[in-house]
Amino acid sequence: MTRQHFLNILSRASYHSPMPLLEPAHLFDALSALTRPNVLEMSRRLGAARNTVQARLDRLQEQGAIAGYGPVVDLRSLGFPVLGFMTLEIAQGQEAPAIAVLAGIPEVLEVHKITGPGDLMCRVVARHNDHLHAVVEAVLAAPGVVRTTTSLALNSPVLRVHADADAVGQLIDRDGNQ
Repeated sequence: MTRQHFLNILSRASYHSPMPLLEPAHLFDALSALTRPNVLEMSRRLGAARNTVQARLDRLQEQGAIAGYGPVVDLRSLGFPVLGFMTLEIAQGQEAPAIAVLAGIPEVLEVHKITGPGDLMCRVVARHNDHLHAVVEAVLAAPGVVRTTTSLALNSPVLRVHADADAVGQLIDRDGNQ
């Protein structure tokens, strides 16, 4: 989730703050700063030298394997319990303008180019079905979007919004990468 998506959703969430001057942007920045790894603690847990752990983390960041340390936000708890996946058919030559508009819709969390029936797959959230309808209408208003098909998630028994570190470790061990 991008910072702007998080801020847009958080600013619309109904919550009561004991500190009225606390803006969602300040909260997000504070969370981002606090979620960076404690290299000394990691080195103790791993039984490795602090400099070795730091160098490995730096290398993984430079390679793009670690893209960030931001907070993992549960959108359901912020009032967005409806999760949907939309398949979009895009008119020839209209992909770039469509993606530009989709990127500006806060409820559109992800956009992927896909194979099969459809051109793009979007992960979207909404507060309720009427809100989802408004999201679908906003997506349909994007230039070049010819048709959408929406599927709702009834349950998410395996949810890895960010790749689970243990699962990634198992993939690396199994495939011999890195």
